[in-house]
Amino acid sequence: QAQLVESGGGLVQPGGSLRLSCTASGFALDHYAIGWFRHAPGKEREGVSCISGSADDIRVADSVKGRFSISRDNTKNTVTLQMNSLKPEDTDVYYCAARTTRGSVSYCTLISREYDYWGQGAKVTVSP
Repeated sequence: QAQLVESGGGLVQPGGSLRLSCTASGFALDHYAIGWFRHAPGKEREGVSCISGSADDIRVADSVKGRFSISRDNTKNTVTLQMNSLKPEDTDVYYCAARTTRGSVSYCTLISREYDYWGQGAKVTVSP
């Protein structure tokens, strides 16, 4: 059964850092682009960052540019979102999602409806 599992969420003070991991089971991530999204009740879902299957296409939302970075280790079937200089407005539930390559391993997107599989989410709280 294909499954994505996020880990690494938690509580951190403003200015702190967290690292979220997205690990796949039941399928190999190297055939998928991976996106990170955040979505809390009452708020619109926001694409945060994505990385293509080949890791040569990386996109980062303007709201987190310069603070968040994404990487992947296909040997470990894992994609990591490193979040630095966290702000209270980064508080949210973060989801990773996988998108089949559809013939191109060099493409990713921050459009959520393009993704095929979703994890269950990891809560991130930034508060003093």
